[in-house]
Amino acid sequence: MSLLMFFAAAALLLTVIGIYGVVAFLVVRRSREIGIRMSLGARRGDVLRLVLKQGMKPVAVGSIDGLVGSLAASRLVASQLYGVSSSDPLTFTSIIGLLGTAALLACWIPARRAAWVDPAVALRTE
Repeated sequence: MSLLMFFAAAALLLTVIGIYGVVAFLVVRRSREIGIRMSLGARRGDVLRLVLKQGMKPVAVGSIDGLVGSLAASRLVASQLYGVSSSDPLTFTSIIGLLGTAALLACWIPARRAAWVDPAVALRTE
């Protein structure tokens, strides 16, 4: 059981690192656009919401697809589960909540960095 928990934690860590890397790359790539938005009057909160929304949209779609796929596949593994039903709502909601929280944390750091972009510096670079 501890080996299974180790691999689950490693998978969660790799997921967080992957989401962070993709969102950080997109923020760096769009720093000029973010600088233009901020010079035209966008507030830091607006930029933060924009980056978080764009980072969490694929996570939400993936969570919904994963939920549908796991409900469809739950009938196949129902005979191998002990002490838990194959469509336990508590398990599904806790896993989606854990992954959503981890993804939000992974998106928060680049979003916060994007919100503090200096428009003059962002427009001058490139």
